[in-house]
Amino acid sequence: MSPAGQDPPETLQRDGDLRRRTYSWRDPALVYAAARKKSGLEFLQDMIDRKVPNAPIAQTLVFGPTEVEEGRAVFTLEPRELHCNPLGVVHGGVLSTLLDTAMACAIHTMLPAGVAYTTLELKVNFLRPVAADSGPLRCEGTLLHAGSRTGLAEGRILRSDGKLVAHGSTTCMILGSAQEPPSEQRE
Repeated sequence: MSPAGQDPPETLQRDGDLRRRTYSWRDPALVYAAARKKSGLEFLQDMIDRKVPNAPIAQTLVFGPTEVEEGRAVFTLEPRELHCNPLGVVHGGVLSTLLDTAMACAIHTMLPAGVAYTTLELKVNFLRPVAADSGPLRCEGTLLHAGSRTGLAEGRILRSDGKLVAHGSTTCMILGSAQEPPSEQRE
C-alpha cells in the first residue's frame, strides 16, 4: 500500500555495496498554506486524496496517511533498508516519528481551520524489532482527550500479521491560530 502524498517517486541506485537514494518533495509552503485554510480533518483528507502534498518528513521517511476520521488517523510505512540502524532493524526514531505523526494527526482531526499544535510530550514503548523485509506497518493514532489547550492521544504500530510492534502516547499543546506570531503563541 503506497502512502498518500508520496509524489514524485524516489529513485534507488545500487553500486556494489553503495546505495544512492534520490527523492523529491513539494514546496512545504503549499502544505502550510493548506493547513491554515482547512479544518484538520479536511486537511488530512485532502492529503490522502493528493490535493495537498505530504510533509517533507513523510517524504524523507516514505510514509503517509491512509485513513482519517474525527479522532483517528492511520499512517502506513513500508520498512526499508534505509530505515535500519547498525544492527539491521528499523531504528526506533523512525517508529517514534511514525507514532508521533499518527497520534498528533488524530488530535489535528478535531481542530478548526487555522489552529496549530505541537508535540509537548511523547512516550514510546517498543515491543518487537522490525526488519526491513517485515512488510507494511500500520500506525493508528486515536484521540483520548481534546481540550482547549492540550490534546491527548495514543497510538499503535501493527505489522501486517496484526502483531503489535510499538505503543505510544502523546500530549500536544494547542497553540491557537496558526497565523499568530510565535511570541504570542508562547504566552
